[in-house]
Amino acid sequence: MTDTTLVPLSLVGGFLAGFASSLHCVGMCGGIASSLTMTLSPSAQNGARLRTLMLAQLGRVMAYVVAGGVLAALGSQAYFEFDRAEAHLILRWAGALVLVYIGLSVIGWAPSLAGFDRAGAGIQSFIATRLGHRVQAASPVMAGLVWGLLPCGMVYATLFYALLSGSAVSGAMIMLGFGLGTMPAVTAAALGMTHILALARRQRMRLAVGLAIIILGFASAALPWRTIAALCGLPLA
Repeated sequence: MTDTTLVPLSLVGGFLAGFASSLHCVGMCGGIASSLTMTLSPSAQNGARLRTLMLAQLGRVMAYVVAGGVLAALGSQAYFEFDRAEAHLILRWAGALVLVYIGLSVIGWAPSLAGFDRAGAGIQSFIATRLGHRVQAASPVMAGLVWGLLPCGMVYATLFYALLSGSAVSGAMIMLGFGLGTMPAVTAAALGMTHILALARRQRMRLAVGLAIIILGFASAALPWRTIAALCGLPLA
């Protein structure tokens, strides 16, 4: 199975993890987004602020993609040091376990990953309250790149999943999906759309997203890649 065949599955897994992440950390990320937007566009109209917000989020997603690609490339070096078939099986199962744990954590059936967020709260507060004033001359994309480096338990868990993906392409796609998955809720929080956030954070939504991640984890471990490719309508070459 080629790396290109695994890209859609990696993207879906990353997107679900990102959306799940935004359900529990949207308060902090929304505050950072609002702070950066107001600082970089203090006198702009709503349309210009929205553009600044999206550019900052572009920088954040770029940071995720680069980190995912680099870590996955490093992980693939270890992959090639062992028997290909055995290493591939180990990576599949390890990655599946990470996804299952993320899903259980989202639902509340496993210890939360929010401890990493609390550990990095001081850094996040510094970024939100002070760094914004120092990047007034910087581009929103550059500010977003810094934003993407903030400590976050869900980011770390998804990066670990990317590390186990076996190739730089898959790792980058996992983190691209993750970044895209976080964007709707973070954007809504930055724009004050609390009614949308209330719907997204309901327990039923968390249950649905968590179960989807768990199912994807089991499928990635139990089903042969050729079966997954066939179900997704992907080429089997």
